[in-house]
Amino acid sequence: MTQAQGIQVVGVYALGLRHRFRGLQTRHGVLLRGPAGWAEWSPFLEYRRPEIDTWWQASLEAATQGFPAPVRDRVPVNVTVPATDPTTAHRLVTESGCRTAKVKVAEPGQPFADDVARLEAVRDALGPQGRLRVDANGAWTVDQALLHLRELSRFDLEYAEQPCATTEELAELRRSLARRGVQVPIAADESIRRSGDPERVVALEAADIAVLKVQPLGGVRRCLELAERLGLPVVVSSALESSVGLRAGVALAACLPELPYACGLNTAALFTGDVTADPLVAVDGELPVRPIEVADPATWLADPATQALWRERLAGLPEAPGGPDD
Repeated sequence: MTQAQGIQVVGVYALGLRHRFRGLQTRHGVLLRGPAGWAEWSPFLEYRRPEIDTWWQASLEAATQGFPAPVRDRVPVNVTVPATDPTTAHRLVTESGCRTAKVKVAEPGQPFADDVARLEAVRDALGPQGRLRVDANGAWTVDQALLHLRELSRFDLEYAEQPCATTEELAELRRSLARRGVQVPIAADESIRRSGDPERVVALEAADIAVLKVQPLGGVRRCLELAERLGLPVVVSSALESSVGLRAGVALAACLPELPYACGLNTAALFTGDVTADPLVAVDGELPVRPIEVADPATWLADPATQALWRERLAGLPEAPGGPDD
């Protein structure tokens, strides 16, 4: 007997991206179906055990337990702007209908001037009342982050997400910004989901905001417990998932007692297709809280080699279908 009993591996999806994102042109993941409904397992290929085990726990929750009852039926979201050219960035924001934008910065190989030009375009598209945030994915040193955020603060940033790699660096940067009167709040992402000690963010006063992602943190219920322990305002974000994976993020955002920030859950808009005929894409800056019906696998199934690779990854997990405990 195993927790995975009753879970069917339906297939491995392949979804093309409209713009290169996290170095990817195609996103892959496993779709599963269990007694409670559809689930997704899609840790990035560079991730290994034990890190990918929490992603599996989140998939188990979705497939076998479902999600807690929501307290809202719609979730405000941001448009995510990849490290693209200013004209494309402006168009993405304008077409999204969102009033908040998260802009990727510090892309490898791109100069800081490209970030500034992209932010100028996005601020123009949003107007002065729109909310603008940046995400550096931990790419800057403390000195670089201090220099760049002083420059970017003229765009009235809502916050900077993970500007430096470590929790200790975030804490040092946050103190340095305060000493210099630079008012850019810090949001922790990787320091929460990859550090192994998310509560250190609070202990070191390293961030003003916590970014929570359901799969990396082990499921909706675990995220709710973590949010309560951290005591910080929460932004729910995606891990670049299909609409099935996004549904779990929406479920978390829908049941949080407070939701002061737009969530980073509009990433289905980055894909050229989806695993459903009715993707979770924002309308007027919001996503509905609703189930997802998966389309015919022929429309999203990956090639045989990719399917074999992902099934091999899945089989290496305890309590997974075809895994060592199955």
